[in-house]
Amino acid sequence: MKRVVIGPMYLAVLCLGARFAAAQGARGIAVFEEHCAVCHAAPAADSRAPNRDALRERTPESILEAMTSGAMVEQARSLSVEQRRQVAEYIAGRPLGASASGDASAMPNRCGAQSGERPLGDPTKGPMWNGWGVDLGNSRFQPAAAAGLTAGQVPKLKLKWAFGFPNASSMYGQPSIAGGRVYVGADTGFVYSLDAKTGCVYWSFQAAGGVRTAPSIGLNKNGYAVYFGDVKANVYAVDAQTGKQIWTQRADTHPIARITGAPALAEGVLYVPVASLEELAGGNPAYECCTFRGSMVAYDAASGRQIWKTYTIPQEPKRLKKTSRGTQLWGPAGAAIWSAPSIDLKRGLLYAATGDGYTAPAAPTSDAVMAFDLKNGRVIWSKQLTENDSFVVGNCSNTSNTRSETCPPDQGPDFDFGNSPILRTLPDGHDIIVVGQKSGIGWALDPAKQGTVLWQDRIGKGSALGGIEWGSATDGKLVYFPNADASWGAEQAGGLAAVMIQNGERVWFTRPPPIPCKSARDPNCIQAQSAAITVIPGVVFSASSNGIMRAYASGDGKIIWEYNAAHEYSTVNGVAAKGGGINGPGPAVAGGMLFMSSGYAALGGGSPGNVLLAFGIE
Repeated sequence: MKRVVIGPMYLAVLCLGARFAAAQGARGIAVFEEHCAVCHAAPAADSRAPNRDALRERTPESILEAMTSGAMVEQARSLSVEQRRQVAEYIAGRPLGASASGDASAMPNRCGAQSGERPLGDPTKGPMWNGWGVDLGNSRFQPAAAAGLTAGQVPKLKLKWAFGFPNASSMYGQPSIAGGRVYVGADTGFVYSLDAKTGCVYWSFQAAGGVRTAPSIGLNKNGYAVYFGDVKANVYAVDAQTGKQIWTQRADTHPIARITGAPALAEGVLYVPVASLEELAGGNPAYECCTFRGSMVAYDAASGRQIWKTYTIPQEPKRLKKTSRGTQLWGPAGAAIWSAPSIDLKRGLLYAATGDGYTAPAAPTSDAVMAFDLKNGRVIWSKQLTENDSFVVGNCSNTSNTRSETCPPDQGPDFDFGNSPILRTLPDGHDIIVVGQKSGIGWALDPAKQGTVLWQDRIGKGSALGGIEWGSATDGKLVYFPNADASWGAEQAGGLAAVMIQNGERVWFTRPPPIPCKSARDPNCIQAQSAAITVIPGVVFSASSNGIMRAYASGDGKIIWEYNAAHEYSTVNGVAAKGGGINGPGPAVAGGMLFMSSGYAALGGGSPGNVLLAFGIE
């Protein structure tokens, strides 16, 4: 999903996929590791330099000020203005200007008595899209009663309102709907509660870093809470009615750890997956690669007390050799969990899919589906689907003459999982796990037999840019896999496949209609369908990286509706907003409305944008 060349072509190539928040963050990591880490990564005991953790507590404005007119002027003199901004935003985990402009109190469309404000009540009583996959099995299928939208009505969908996110550029947070409200996070660190019908804003909460997880709503001690994570690996519970913080915890202390997968809430326990950006730094000759291990953390939802934490790689990283320039190498590392876990209450298990290894040999739990015991986190089984996938970003090509010594000896294909495992019950009563991989293969596993492979189907060619990226879906009869394959060019990129859930037999495959191209480099030509998809009875919604959302008839793949979101909007909160690429989250459907985010500021992932769009039937 990413390529950063460091050294003679420093920062020359950056091909981030949907997995990473923005190109700005990736560049910030590279600049920090090359110019700042020598003092701030692990300062000596008598040093006055704050460590990376201390820096992460500061605002991007204060970090930039230190480099432009404060204590770090001399140290930052060799950095360009843009590089200083990149470092400030990477360390702080949110854009410059976010704090001043993003608070709901500054918006003119506050919900009040005149606009019909009402108490939240019991959000479980009405139509919901709660969390990443709408159910504990992450099917991403919304039944007819909750959807309130039929296949016949979909072609009549019209934009009802648009909400602009101040200073945002990557709309990577999927909305959740409960109790007539929309809960959604932004890369600025703000989480908002909006009225589903009008878009008026009830409250905002500012996290310490950008929020890309879908919120999960559930009962807490004194009412209902909204649970989410940020890109600094913090976990939050805030009051669903007021937005006031109930508790917060840090899921991992690794300096580049982050939470991208939505927390899953089941029977009073919150299960949180942990990922990192360490593979973006791993190819830097100055970076001590690598020490991060993916993990799953369980919290008491009411109090925030940690119940258990299990690493995907059981061995702690150890010192290995040093490079010729003296950089210490570590291992094993990697196997991040990028996606929301699925819950199997019948077996008392949690299923999570992992990423690649950062060091060689890649751990046997990398590029795998793992089953954890819900009560104690013990790993019950693990099924690896791609071996020897050790991968970090940098000058790491296996054929490069200037290859960094911090790279794995044999760079892998980067075929990790961004999909959540989907748990469904077949008509004959047997359970099945289906999951898509960046290799371009859709898999089916048997949860009753330690993840034995039942079938597989190749949807796309696969690459570091996918393959199958962020989210597949099933209605219980067919499984739908979106194809990205952005790196294979306009003729190969994109497409949506439907296969029989029992045996993987292909039913249909539909490519996106060709788009007129201004030139061979026109980003509109590449229609990678990297974003997660959503299904209601008779319809599959799948977006492309050029900003077009399409609805497909689930029976034959015919396109029945499309909307190009890549333009400017008048917003209900008066914020200048535009749509852009769609990557990462899929649409949420509930109560007769469809909600989708538009904008993704990552090279290879589309174009910037800062808008949430709400559609309904006129």
